[in-house]
Amino acid sequence: MILVAGPYRSGTQDKPELIQKNVQLMQEVALEVYKLGHLPVLGEWFALPLLETAGSKQIGDAVFNQIFHPVAVQLLDFCGAVLRVGGPSQGADEMLKVGLEKGKRIFYSLSEIPMVEKAEASLAGE
Repeated sequence: MILVAGPYRSGTQDKPELIQKNVQLMQEVALEVYKLGHLPVLGEWFALPLLETAGSKQIGDAVFNQIFHPVAVQLLDFCGAVLRVGGPSQGADEMLKVGLEKGKRIFYSLSEIPMVEKAEASLAGE
């Protein structure tokens, strides 16, 4: 698994449409990671449903802060690598730092990620 780490709130002034644009970028990159034969994950895929269930009312409230980044940090235990995408982001940079501390491979572009052979056949419809 490769954690795709990019900006979520950074540069958005917490405007939902701009946050969604950041998430969309990470998801588009995740699809490319998948096409290379790896299982991509975003911390948001785990954190956002938990935040809703836990009763978070807005980005940055106490519940948000207790769950959002800690979930991604915990998720790193199950990943072999981190791919950093997008613009400036303290949270994404934290994922890189923690990834390095945990001995994970760090990628800064899709071109650095090796293709897994079996993915080629399955994506080609074979």
